[in-house]
Order: sequence, then C-alpha cells, then structure tokens
Amino acid sequence: MASAYSAYHGAAATAAVAAVAPIPQPLPSSHFTVTALNRWSILNKPLPPVESIKALHVYDFDNTLFKTPLPNPLLWNGPTIGQLSNQQVFINGGWWHDNRILAATGEGIEKEEPRAWEGWWNDKIIELVRLSVMQKDALCVLLTGRSEHGFADLIGKMAKSKDLDFDMIGLKPRVSPTNQGFSSTMHFKQLFLEALMETYKDAKEIRVYEDRPKHTKGFRDFFAAYNQKQNITPTRGQLIADVIQVVDTSTTLDPVVEVAEVQRMINIHNNIVSKLPAHTRQKELRIKKTVFFTGYMISPEDTKKLLKLAQIPTNMPQNELKYHANNILICPRPCPASILEKVGGMGSRMKWEVTGTACFENSIWAACLRPVPATAKFHTDNPSPLVVLALRKGARPIDAGKIQNWQPITPEQAFTFETVVSEKVILRIEAEDPREDAYESLFANKTSKRKHTGEEDSAQKSSQHHFSGRNESRAYHSTERGGGSRRGRGNANRGFRGGPRGGGKGGRGRGGYNYRSLDDVEPRNQQGGFSSQVDYDDAHQPPAQSQAPPSAPTGPSQGWTTQPPRGPAAGPHGRPMGGYGGKGGSDLQDYY
Repeated sequence: MASAYSAYHGAAATAAVAAVAPIPQPLPSSHFTVTALNRWSILNKPLPPVESIKALHVYDFDNTLFKTPLPNPLLWNGPTIGQLSNQQVFINGGWWHDNRILAATGEGIEKEEPRAWEGWWNDKIIELVRLSVMQKDALCVLLTGRSEHGFADLIGKMAKSKDLDFDMIGLKPRVSPTNQGFSSTMHFKQLFLEALMETYKDAKEIRVYEDRPKHTKGFRDFFAAYNQKQNITPTRGQLIADVIQVVDTSTTLDPVVEVAEVQRMINIHNNIVSKLPAHTRQKELRIKKTVFFTGYMISPEDTKKLLKLAQIPTNMPQNELKYHANNILICPRPCPASILEKVGGMGSRMKWEVTGTACFENSIWAACLRPVPATAKFHTDNPSPLVVLALRKGARPIDAGKIQNWQPITPEQAFTFETVVSEKVILRIEAEDPREDAYESLFANKTSKRKHTGEEDSAQKSSQHHFSGRNESRAYHSTERGGGSRRGRGNANRGFRGGPRGGGKGGRGRGGYNYRSLDDVEPRNQQGGFSSQVDYDDAHQPPAQSQAPPSAPTGPSQGWTTQPPRGPAAGPHGRPMGGYGGKGGSDLQDYY
C-alpha cells in the first residue's frame, strides 16, 4: 500500500538533513518499551507490536491539521497580539493556554462537535492522516505542545468527531513519564520523538508534518544529530527522516466572540491579581480602544457603487492607488460630545445623495454629497460633505477639501445611500491606570494626550461635556435645519497623531502578527475595559484586500459597521479563511 508520504510527495522523495544539533541525553533502554511509550498518549488503546511498525508518521495539530484561530490583527494592535500570545502576561496563561479560546472556534463546541468542526480542518493533511491509518506498518501520531491537563479532553473530542483514528495523541504533560521537565515545546517534542524512535527500533523512516519554519528546522537538526549519534554509539540504527513544511492555515474567531473571550481572560487574571499580596501583585489589565476618527460609515455594497464614479485614468499604476469610499469624515480622533449630539449619537443613520465628482491634481478623486432630506442636520470635517473615493500615493485626504469645481453626474449615475455614525478603532490591552481619564485611554501613544494650545480654557468652559475643547479647535462645518453652513471656532490645523504602530513589543513569530508559540517565553511583564461600539478600518487589511484590482476597482474590504462579521471569511466551499495582515502608521490618511 502506498504510504501517506509518497502520496503527498512522490515515491522518489528522500530526507534532507544536514545540520547537527544536540539531542536529549539517552535514557536506559529499559525505559523504551511499548508500555512506557503509551504513557505519553492520552488515548486508552494498546499500541501495535514493535516488530509490526516500519514507518512513523507524526502530525502537528495547530495550523497543520487544524485551522487554529489566531489573535485577529483587525481587532488588536501589534503589541497586544504579542501579549495575548505570551503566557507570562496573563496569570491564567493567555491565548494558547486557555482551552476556551480553542473551544470557541466557529460557533462554539456545542454546535461544532456534532458537525465535526466542518470547514476548520486542513483537508490535505486530513487525507494524509487517513492514508497513514490505512498503512498497516505505519504508526500514526498526533503531537502537539498544548498542555495535557488543559486540552486532552477537547482535542480528544475534536479528533474523535472527525473519525481520526490515531495510534497515539501526545500532549505536553507537566513532566515526562520518567519525571523529566520541559524547557520548551521543542524540548518536549524531542523527548517524545526519541522515545518513539527508540521504542520502535524496526522503523526505517519517520515523517513529521509541521507548519512553523522554526520548528521544521529544529526537527531537521534534531534528526541529523540523532542519526550522527547512531554512527558513534548505535542504539537502533539510522532512520530516513523527513520534516514536511506545511502551509500555514490559520484563521480567526468571530470578532464579537474573540473580544468577549479576551475580556473573560482579563477578568480571571484581574480577579487572581487582586487576591495576591500587594508587594508581589501585577497590575490589573484593561481592554482599551484607540480611536482613529469618527465618521458616517458607508456599507461595502455602497462603497463599490461609489468607486464606479471615480474617473481614474486607465494608465494609472494600481500600486500607486489606494481606494476608499468608505466614510464621510466627521472628525479625526474621538468625537467631542457636542458634535456627537449634533449628528445624533453613535449608531444614528443618515441618507446622502451623490451630486457630483471631481479630481484634485490628478491625485485625489472624490464625490460631493447632499443630505436626504436637504433639511437634515449634519456635521463634516470639510467645507461641504464629500467622500474620498481614491488617493494616489503621497496624497492626503484632507486636501479633498480644496476642491472647488465639481462635475455634475448623469441621472443614470445618481443614487442615494445610507450611512451609520461610528468610530474607526483598534483595541489594545494595557495596565489599568487610575490616573488616566476616559479621553486619555483612547490613545496608545501617550504623547497624544497633551492638550494643544488654547484647549485648557475651552475645556474648562465646557466642563459639562467631557470631550469639549479637545477637537473643537478644528474648523468644522455643520448645518442646522436647512440653514447655510457655519464654521466652527479655531484654526484649520488638521494634524493627527497617535495611531498604533503594528508589530510592537510583546511577541514575535510568523505572519508578521507577533504570533507566539507555546515555547516562546519571556520574563513576566506588566501590560495594560472596553466600551462603546467598535469598528475596524480597511487600512488593516492586507494589500490584496485593501487595493482594488487593476481591471475593475471594487473597493476595499470593510471593517465593522453596524454589524460585525460572523466568523472568518469563507473560502471555496464555505471553508473559513484567515490570516489578515496589519499595518502601522500614525497619519490620519492611513486610517481614512
């Protein structure tokens, strides 16, 4: 019968191991028995006889066999993703050590278990596992660095629901069957693999399927060192060893579920912290939001319609363009209470009609609007309501306000659309700071909290509104019941700073999202609720999603508007897709 490996790679494939790495010190041969090996497994089933096994097939779980949700970079800033993945930040372990995160995959274990987590598996690897199981002389093993005490029951249920008949399922115990501790996940897996190879001495080959390049190299070095040792002090002879690099298949949780689960982790952490002695106590943590701007948000469907109005030259390089058409800017940063009252508050809806289009210096494409009905009250950051459709590299959205000549659109192009007042934000986790007020908590960059010249008096005069005097120093434009526009007080300085910079401290790893595996541990440090409606900007999408194709621009992928997306984006056959990209930057145009 063809092996799983030959089905995947072809019969001519052979191992490629060259580097030499140290391996765990060998144990006496009496420790390497089928009975002793079975103590590594969470399954209550006998292992096959030693002489019957000629091949060892070992499969990783997270993002190899299963599309494991990672912290969503559309929700969290870079440093926070690192914090979530670092088990030292949370007393209760964080993302990779809390089984409720994995159990929340899809629609939750109650609904997913009966349907075997349909769409959440790597179908190609599932096929290989089934071939391994059918191969009579192969031992089929699932090996993961997740803790045995936290995940044995859940991962056992997941494998059983998919009818994956592994010979062994190995999770990381607190100590090995011989009472050895583990310095890392890689150390645990190497001890496991040594026991596997030393027990099944007649096996001629071993295949390990792994998604992380760092672990792939670690395994290759380990097998090279093991085979070299067999030349010097043989215990069972060399093996043909191959480590197969599997393409990462990570996904994300439903955003609402993810935020709720992280908040629950923080609640547990804070509860434990509050009971510790004061001199050993970590700071309590909070979810905070960074507000980029407030605006009338446009739905993805209407964004596509608006982008069709942009008369962009056909010879314009697509890599120089960024498509927008997703909001009508009310103000940058958090919206002052007085302005928020004028626009009807968060979540209020308003209709607009497109009246014309224009291009400014061949670098900004925009559409002018009027409210429906014409007497409706509104407030915008520009002299007249407009929506930026597209920007050329280097252009600033603020310059759209300089457009004087608008070209009327044809009756066929005219249409009306509805918007929702909301903020574009990203979340972060920081230590609780009793000195920080509600406004200051909205900025990750602490220097952004300093008041600008002249704001002290303004804030004192309007103390009944917490945000008064912060943003009203800008030149805003409002209308009252059909009256002409009036200018707000102050100058027109529209500078904006304080956006988060992606990829900050707290974690490192694949995908550029500070992914941290179970074995990447740093010294414990102290990092820092959650309020109001959350919306996420398309500026945090990967370029493939935030840029329209050259032939027919269709608009950027949108963040949340009034309803957040449910679960990861679907790929072919409805399978979830994941792995969003994030980007940093502190200029308003990066989030506009």
